[in-house]
Amino acid sequence: MNKHIEKVAVIGSGIMGSGIACHFANIGVEVLLLDIVPRELDDKEKAKGLTLEDKVVRNRLVNNSLTTALKSKPSPIYHQKFASRITTGNLEDDIAKVAEVDWIIEVVVERLDIKQKVFENLEKYRKPGTLITSNTSGIPIKFMSEGRSDDFQKHFCGTHFFNPARYLKLFEIIPGPKTAPEVLEFLNGYGEKFLGKTSVVAKDTPAFIGNRIGIFSIQSLFHMVKEMGMTVEEVDKLTGPVIGRPKSATFRTVDVVGMDTLVHVANGLYENCPKDEKHGLFKLPDFINTMMENKWLGSKTGQGFYKKVKGKDGKSEILTLDLDSMEYRSKKSAKFATLELTKTIDKVVDRFKVLVGGKDKAGDFYRKSFAALFAYVSHRIPEISDELYKIDDAMKAGFGWEHGPFQIWDAIGLQKGLDIMKSEGEEPAAWVAEMVAAGMDSFYSVKEGASYFYDIPSKSMLKVPGQDAFIILDNIRKSNEVFKNSGVVIEDLGDGILNLEFQSKMNTIGGDVLAGLNKAIDLAEKDFQGLVVGNQGANFSVGANIGMIFMMAVEQEYDELNMATKMFQDTMMRMRYSSIPTISAPHGMTLGGGCELSMHADKVVAAAETYIGLVEFGVGVIPGGGGSKEFALRASDTFKKNDVELNVLQEYFMTIGMAKVSTSAYEAYDLGILQKGKDIVVVNKDRQIATAKAYAKLMAETGYTKPVKRKDIKVLGKQALGMFLVGTDAMEASHFISEHDQKIANKLAYVMAGGDLSEPTLVSEQYLLDIEREAFLSLCTERKTLERIQHMLKTGKPLRN
Repeated sequence: MNKHIEKVAVIGSGIMGSGIACHFANIGVEVLLLDIVPRELDDKEKAKGLTLEDKVVRNRLVNNSLTTALKSKPSPIYHQKFASRITTGNLEDDIAKVAEVDWIIEVVVERLDIKQKVFENLEKYRKPGTLITSNTSGIPIKFMSEGRSDDFQKHFCGTHFFNPARYLKLFEIIPGPKTAPEVLEFLNGYGEKFLGKTSVVAKDTPAFIGNRIGIFSIQSLFHMVKEMGMTVEEVDKLTGPVIGRPKSATFRTVDVVGMDTLVHVANGLYENCPKDEKHGLFKLPDFINTMMENKWLGSKTGQGFYKKVKGKDGKSEILTLDLDSMEYRSKKSAKFATLELTKTIDKVVDRFKVLVGGKDKAGDFYRKSFAALFAYVSHRIPEISDELYKIDDAMKAGFGWEHGPFQIWDAIGLQKGLDIMKSEGEEPAAWVAEMVAAGMDSFYSVKEGASYFYDIPSKSMLKVPGQDAFIILDNIRKSNEVFKNSGVVIEDLGDGILNLEFQSKMNTIGGDVLAGLNKAIDLAEKDFQGLVVGNQGANFSVGANIGMIFMMAVEQEYDELNMATKMFQDTMMRMRYSSIPTISAPHGMTLGGGCELSMHADKVVAAAETYIGLVEFGVGVIPGGGGSKEFALRASDTFKKNDVELNVLQEYFMTIGMAKVSTSAYEAYDLGILQKGKDIVVVNKDRQIATAKAYAKLMAETGYTKPVKRKDIKVLGKQALGMFLVGTDAMEASHFISEHDQKIANKLAYVMAGGDLSEPTLVSEQYLLDIEREAFLSLCTERKTLERIQHMLKTGKPLRN
């Protein structure tokens, strides 16, 4: 099916509809967003003398919804200017415009009769061949298109986005009775390639895949918490990052999503899945019914399992709901000996064996919860999916789990999982015993860099489809390793391209990482054609190893600190001036040194969800790994296009001084961190390493030549320095910044002005690097800086003083 999506119509502008509209706008698609016409004037409209016939009134609902969405945090849109791709209207005046679109997405209220009425109206104007889908989270797809034309039904199916549409990757595609196979194939590919999603074709069963398993998991915990006498804090401690789940864990997640939303889906499952062997678990426990009666729905009502209050001293406190008394109380700490055993285990996947072996309440909890989960997912095949990998994909992409149920079972061990289930009174599906009898001991395997899954009908391992467009570093790390130290692994990606992958904690950049970068460039220059610096961790890099800087500064090892800083700078310059193309592939948090590395690569292939910036001011220093120099250089290059040189330089200065971090890769262009015409953005992070490799290969094959070192950087000297010093004096005098902040800002000003030169001068990169390093080292000797670094190391948060 060779179809191009240039324009979509989204019908319904609520939280979900506006979010979907914004995400299509994110990827460059033109959007028509429609909603119903208000039946009454509001007070403001009455005061203005408007009538129900005025366009501003008729489009009030859709415009208010979109405005609210665009103001929400986190933002549903990569860049506010992308909102111009969305045109609003209403379902009476503008419904005929759906004839101009390639895809119609219905996102109205979850009532079958209303959806059927909407589809009846849409069919009057929809042109044949137009895709038409519903974003329902649970209404059977087979009922929605009843009575519609053959062409309508052929092009109709469910496309279930998860909220928020920009951030959650799951895209469930649910065929109707007459959906054409080519439509499903097209949507599957489009979701992955263009929308950046994990596309999963699901069966038309209640709640599909993600919510069926996700709501079971939550409901199971709801019942277990009372049975085991556990607190809200204890459950959230055990079901958060320690097992690769979001920080919001279980109860805080319910507060964010809304209790009413959860109850709606759970009730639907209780009513529509009478033959489910765990049917009783979908019945709401008493404490949930009480919360619903009290309208304690979570964040939207100001209280749920948690409640934020202000004490007599004016300080905010978060209270927790006691599930026995149903009253709010101060939070209690949750500590378990089993969790202490996992503190030295960095990889989540390696913790599961330890967790289920725990001898305390935590161990009991994990054995009971995982036993129930493993049994449940095994019984859902083939009911909700024929392939087990789809269940794992859905839970990872829709609920933010780092590992799906079958992957966790593999991590514990197939037989160990069966033993735990037996001890907890859980019974797996018959196919699991058949799998063991067939000699299989895991649900997944890796062969020649590809992932394979256990296929139940054939009782054999089949290749997971759709991975040819990806490079999965976990799959090639051992077999393709070229070099390894404690900070990095260098892998051969094939076609003459190497990849350097950080392996340090939080991907910080210390001595071993810098040594690894230099080794990678040496290897690439000698035997390969290009280098990608990329990883598939949660974040690209949180920056330089500030713990190392702190120790050197405290022990007054200034020669060593100078050498370490120079090594960082020199390594960044090697990224830029090597004889092979270097590509940086940032994603997630890309801060400080991670940002500096990216700015010195020949090209950046950034994931759309890249939060990048120079944040060194937060720990009392300036960027010392080439970042301050680089902003002076980029300002100089902009001078040629802009006559107001001081204003240009000030913008770059303020980006560092305010520690600005982009909320998407597209915002990084505005900050001058990414460069238009040179750096690119990919929406699907899973494709990032493969895309970066392709660019490295292309640059090498088209004749890459090492750049000539820059000696033509225009600095403004005293003219700029004077402007900056006057500004920082005024800000300190007005108490906008502290005395120490002023000192840091003045050091940055000195570097970006090129020192106190008497007139504008052309200087080299090395000249700027030298004065950058001198300024950085001088700040490292400051007591206030050491206090900030120490605070950051303890809390993970910057300290302002």
